[in-house]
Amino acid sequence: MSKKNSGTVEEKLRALYDLQIIDSRIDQIRIVRGELPLEVQDLEDEIAGMNARLDKYKVEIESLDTQIADKKNTIEEAKTAIKKYEGQQSKVRNNREFDSLNKAVSYTHLTLPTNKEIEFQQLEIQLSEKRIKEYSLAKEQKQAVIDSSDDSFSELKNDLDIKKGELDEIIDETRKEEDYLVGKSTKLEDHIEDRLLKAYSRIRNSSKNGLAVVSIDREASAGSFIKIPPQKQLDVAARKKIIVDEHSGRILVDKVLAEEQVEKMEKALAKELKK
Repeated sequence: MSKKNSGTVEEKLRALYDLQIIDSRIDQIRIVRGELPLEVQDLEDEIAGMNARLDKYKVEIESLDTQIADKKNTIEEAKTAIKKYEGQQSKVRNNREFDSLNKAVSYTHLTLPTNKEIEFQQLEIQLSEKRIKEYSLAKEQKQAVIDSSDDSFSELKNDLDIKKGELDEIIDETRKEEDYLVGKSTKLEDHIEDRLLKAYSRIRNSSKNGLAVVSIDREASAGSFIKIPPQKQLDVAARKKIIVDEHSGRILVDKVLAEEQVEKMEKALAKELKK
């Protein structure tokens, strides 16, 4: 017979109730933390998201600077081309030669530019100037978002530091107790037979307060006002079989056993915390 399946019903009930005491104590420790872990996580996620957005804006601003510089170069190139074309046209001596220029004929072995070519370069300048205005406006808007985010970022970081400080303080105060209880819970689970442990976990997970094993108090299971029949109370007190409350679905133990296990567990915990 395996170690998990050995032992009397009473020993199994005591082990189950010990596990319940420990798990409930762990629950209480974590309840004290309240929503702090979630609040800390939310703030960290929000700050990470803000950093990602700001980094994206900074990359976009760099891209806009590059595009603005490119358009400025285009303007300078167009101005240089216009100056060159106008210089070539100024060499024309009479109207007949000017007409020849507009027809792009060769003059002194050189193909002279037409007025349309100059107009094209002027349009290039106008279009580039328009794009520069658009890029500059987009850059200003993105920079404004970055600048306005400084205060929001500082506020979020301050909130995060406060929340993390509160959480760390609570964790430090209860770390030793929680570590001991978690280890104790694991050891107890190793000695409880799989069938009972699965039932315990199923009941506990379906219960709002995490109670799977409860004592009888004032003729009812703890937390319930529905009285348990006298014969069933006697059966529970006899500790000869595992009995489940038909109303709550929880495993029942008698009050005396419960008080004994609570006292034993409190002494063990007090001894551990003194170390």
